[in-house]
Amino acid sequence: MTHIRNTGDSKHGRPGGYRRSGTTMRRTLRREAPSTIGLLADEQDFAAMRRYRTFTFDDHTVYLQQVEVLLKSLSAQGMHATVALFDPEEYAEYCAESGLAPDTPASRSRFTAEIASAGATVAYTGQPIDTLIPLLVSRAVRRATWEYATMILAGLGECADCGKDVGQAAFDRASHLLLRMLETAGPGTHHLVCSTPTDNENLLAVLHTERNSTRPARLESQEGAEFVTVLAVGIALERPGGVVLRTSRPGAQDRVHGWRLTRGDLAPLSAGEVFSAYCTDADTGEPVAPESHVEYCAGFDLGADAPESHH
Repeated sequence: MTHIRNTGDSKHGRPGGYRRSGTTMRRTLRREAPSTIGLLADEQDFAAMRRYRTFTFDDHTVYLQQVEVLLKSLSAQGMHATVALFDPEEYAEYCAESGLAPDTPASRSRFTAEIASAGATVAYTGQPIDTLIPLLVSRAVRRATWEYATMILAGLGECADCGKDVGQAAFDRASHLLLRMLETAGPGTHHLVCSTPTDNENLLAVLHTERNSTRPARLESQEGAEFVTVLAVGIALERPGGVVLRTSRPGAQDRVHGWRLTRGDLAPLSAGEVFSAYCTDADTGEPVAPESHVEYCAGFDLGADAPESHH
């Protein structure tokens, strides 16, 4: 919050006879007020918005160019800007539920503020629009995956035998397994991928984290929570899935380890299984050439001294 107070004692209200005008103060406040832009990332969404008379753009490429010009202008004025993904279907539902007229700029602005507070956003730091869009879409997909996985865990209820919350127990177990994995892997840059199939879709979570030799592994990022939630779904549902860990250290080959989700636990893969999984195209099943300077290793034992996922 910005505080404006009068510290002068001259008849003009400030030392030296200078008085800040209302316009100057409003400009100062404007620079300190963040701006959010709801972006129509693809042509299909853009076409859906053209049914509204007050949406005056008629070319998606030109629209994206103008968005980038606006972002650059805001940045040049020293203003913080974020971009949120604008979904026309969600917008129509929002207007219907809120009793708003959808064909107005005010309604679009209000919806943008809502999705910015609860959805995926990207801060504008000068990146080109072609770089910003994939990042924004990726964050939106990750958030949707996390919300869906959270909904699954919340709907599992309590264990009939012990009364324990099955979803929470699975989350605790997944957190422990991930921390043990990072602790055992040691210092370095770690890139993890977790794949968990469900009845409706295959959930995928990615975690990129760094750990030095002076502090224990910690899960502090949003990515960490998303990863644990997706892993917890596989544990709770006892679905087949897997986790791959790639560790990079200066002056050393990258090391790749892997685990198989089986009966609600992570079982280490052999070095040959890791090589086969890493060097096979997931879509076609065709072999992929192994990377140079990469060592394919067996998954290590994560131990049994952890919370049980459920009884």
